[in-house]
Amino acid sequence: LEVPWRWRCSPRRGGAACPSAGQIRAAFLRFFEERHGHRRLPSAPVRPRGDPRLLFVNAGMNQFKPIFLGTVHPRSELAQHRRVVNSQKCVRAGGKHNDLEDVGRDTYHHTFFEMLGNWSFGDYFKEEACSMAWELLTEVYEIPRDRLYVTYFGGDPSLGLSADEECRDVWLRLGVPASHVLPFPLKDNFWEMGDTGPCGPCTEIHYDHVGGGRNAAALVNQGSPDVVEIWNLVFMQYSREVEGNLLPLPQHHVDTGMGLERLVTVLQNKRSNYDTDLFTPILDTIHKGCRAPRYQGLVGNADVGRVNMAYRVVADHVRTLCVCITDGIYPGFSGAELVLRRILRRAVRFCSEVLQAPPGLLASLVPTVVEVLGDAYPELTRNANQIKDIINENEAAFLSSLERGRRIIERTVQQMEPSTNFPAEVAWSLYGSLGFPLDLIDLMLEEKGISLDSAAFNELVLEDAKRKAGGPQAGQPGSTNAPLDVHSLARLQGSKVPATDDSPKYAYTLGQHGHYEFSPCQATVLMLYRDQCLQKEVGAGQRCGVILDRTNFYAQQGGQDSDRGYMIRLGQQDVLFPVESVHLCGGYVIHEVTAVETLRAGDQVQLFVDEAQRLACMTNHTATHLLNFALRRVLGDSTEQRGSHVTAERLRFDFDTKGHVTVEQLQQVEQVVQDLIQKNEVVHMAEVPLTLARRVQGLRAVDEGYPDPVRIVSLGVPVENVLTCDSKAAMQTSVELCCGTHLLQTGSVEDLAIISERQLVKGISRVIAVTGGRAKEAREVGQCLAMEVDSVSLRMKQRITSIPEMQNLSKEVGHLTKVVASTAMPQWQRKELQTILKALQRTANTAVKKLELQQAEKVAQILLAKYCNQPVIIDTIPADSLSILMKVVNQLCDKSPGTSVLLLSPQASGEVLCACQVSKSCLPGFSAADWAVAVCTQMEGKAGGSPIVAKGSGNAKGMQGALTTALEFAQSKL
Repeated sequence: LEVPWRWRCSPRRGGAACPSAGQIRAAFLRFFEERHGHRRLPSAPVRPRGDPRLLFVNAGMNQFKPIFLGTVHPRSELAQHRRVVNSQKCVRAGGKHNDLEDVGRDTYHHTFFEMLGNWSFGDYFKEEACSMAWELLTEVYEIPRDRLYVTYFGGDPSLGLSADEECRDVWLRLGVPASHVLPFPLKDNFWEMGDTGPCGPCTEIHYDHVGGGRNAAALVNQGSPDVVEIWNLVFMQYSREVEGNLLPLPQHHVDTGMGLERLVTVLQNKRSNYDTDLFTPILDTIHKGCRAPRYQGLVGNADVGRVNMAYRVVADHVRTLCVCITDGIYPGFSGAELVLRRILRRAVRFCSEVLQAPPGLLASLVPTVVEVLGDAYPELTRNANQIKDIINENEAAFLSSLERGRRIIERTVQQMEPSTNFPAEVAWSLYGSLGFPLDLIDLMLEEKGISLDSAAFNELVLEDAKRKAGGPQAGQPGSTNAPLDVHSLARLQGSKVPATDDSPKYAYTLGQHGHYEFSPCQATVLMLYRDQCLQKEVGAGQRCGVILDRTNFYAQQGGQDSDRGYMIRLGQQDVLFPVESVHLCGGYVIHEVTAVETLRAGDQVQLFVDEAQRLACMTNHTATHLLNFALRRVLGDSTEQRGSHVTAERLRFDFDTKGHVTVEQLQQVEQVVQDLIQKNEVVHMAEVPLTLARRVQGLRAVDEGYPDPVRIVSLGVPVENVLTCDSKAAMQTSVELCCGTHLLQTGSVEDLAIISERQLVKGISRVIAVTGGRAKEAREVGQCLAMEVDSVSLRMKQRITSIPEMQNLSKEVGHLTKVVASTAMPQWQRKELQTILKALQRTANTAVKKLELQQAEKVAQILLAKYCNQPVIIDTIPADSLSILMKVVNQLCDKSPGTSVLLLSPQASGEVLCACQVSKSCLPGFSAADWAVAVCTQMEGKAGGSPIVAKGSGNAKGMQGALTTALEFAQSKL
């Protein structure tokens, strides 16, 4: 095979003809695709698919986990792969693999990086994997052999694992000198997916940047910047069990990973990743947009003012932002979105505080990132404008939060007693509510010579962690039977146990009177699964997974909840085995059952689904397709599904959006759905080859693995018509890839009401909707609440002169506001009522203030006449609230500027209200706060305020003494 991508890039030959990063990436992919028969796959999005434990895709192998675990559906595209190569977008920030705080401090840590990888799934193993790697590095990339060192697993007696001499011997046969083939222990050369699961020895290839004929074996795996790992080849041949022991895997796999950034550094003769053409264009653009000196590559103490660190942080973080936003992860408040928010805010801080750049620099770098990465990942080019908009919006919000946070810190410090720590609850509020970085809080406090109450702050952190851990799933016993472990799956497959035929789940009809008829299904128990072990028999009272030859139960997948129901043993009609949930694993459907009697393999059973629950799920799933179509029709074709969940009670749908959905748009979406329901369109369903299905113009599909053949669900148009080469049918109706169960006609949905719409994060909205009777009920509730709001609105327009009456009306508006916010009703109507209630609340508050002011003016006139411009007024008056009492004081002082006033108002409860104001001419010797404290202390109460105005309260028993104290205090100050 000719190698047209050869180049002269050996470190000995200088850098004039060094390859670009794009050439290096392309050479890797072409080498494995063309020379060694690998299938080239695109990078998966960095948003993990089907793995809630991961925040981001952080390794090339993430998308292939189902293969390693044996859970891949045998009819899926994924199951057909044997040799694969790709360049995977990866993010390591947050979670177990977290490089965020290290980024910028050195020249090689990144939050986003590209992982070049080749895989074998039960095909080749150590001999071929090592040979291919050596050939690529030494013959294609022409890296000098004497600069390469390889490591292998040296064994672990405690686990009963001997050294991987097979791997060592492969390297020696390839001509690697024995002095360059080095054994290392478990921590360096044994790779594990997690605490349990597939694992195995690995071999790493290291590169010596210095060279010159020296032997650098002593520097391998010692953290030396001169000798770095460039490629890791993992040989998955074991499975780590729950007990900690290792069992051989039924099938061996190869998983290799080589970081593109580090490889480019080697091939471009650089010592820093940031000096390669993956970063230099971005660094140049940063320099043009800021007031800092040019990037020099300095680190540590040599980097005065952290300017070079700032360059690295911003260059790295903007790449991460571009990739994540493109793949549907937007800055937000939980999970991956929260991590991305921190990344963006960290970059903004370095832009503004260190690089002294004006707002907008970060977004201005997006075109350069697209220029660098767009050829490899064209989705970046398509989304460039959206990325810029989201970065700019979030930057503006953060800069505003920073300013607010600084003001809060200043105010808190001013109010603190001398020699006290900064209150932890304020710091926690700044961190949690405003996203104020903790290190910035520490820095600002340090500048003021104040320290944070760290012990109290750490307690708040722990409390928050406990609260989050105690979510809806906390404390609930998890299933011990699903999914099947990799060994049980292998034993089932090895024993030729056929995958479950679940086609009967689609066997239902629509009867003459509009009722759905679900036929029971007869099946044979093939195997039972309990405590990670396949069993032929399970005793009464034990919970187990039941594997049948066929089933009419729907297993949880595609966003739809699993069926529930029961099974009976043939001939035993009175013994029901309740089916609590159903899971799909490796083509086998596992029915979770608590055995009421002994259950054995070979038993003949009859299955009955819970028809009401199934029909409700069918209704909501078909309604989800209607909603998806309606959203695209109203909001535009760029509206893409981001996720969905269908239960018997309701449906949830997440989608891309450029802003909040308006009341009018919600109404339009509901109307489009209503029209489709009224038309009572036939729901056509058929299985077709996956390649044929993907050619359909306008087809809706989410980012997930589909089986082959795949099921198409089309509303109103037969599937065969949709599949014709020139058909535009899918552009005019709902056509989706979907394995779910659906209604046979749309009229059975009856009604749909969107009862909630909110933005999860910037750019992604979530709607929740109900159908049928629940939708009708939501509309009726909405109408009742609308009538109540109308009633309040009419009463508000009447002339009310009583303060208590207006206050009661204000409280009624507040109560209605809470009810409207929390009640299931059409969201468009909720928004309308909330707008009206907000205006009514403002009107009520204004009216109360106006009435209070009128009352205060009357009382003030009486007191002015009584005291006739005296320098001090001290008296008791009736007042319904402290607010009115304060207004009387304000009126007196406004009309008689040289007078200081203190008024008390005894209440029916035995409490005495106090309000005072001091004339500005008496400052600073006379303080209103001190005056109120002296008076309220006499009444065993409390008070506070400023030197000019203050208020408080106390007990009626001490009121006469308080009046005396008030006069004496005033006389002493005047």
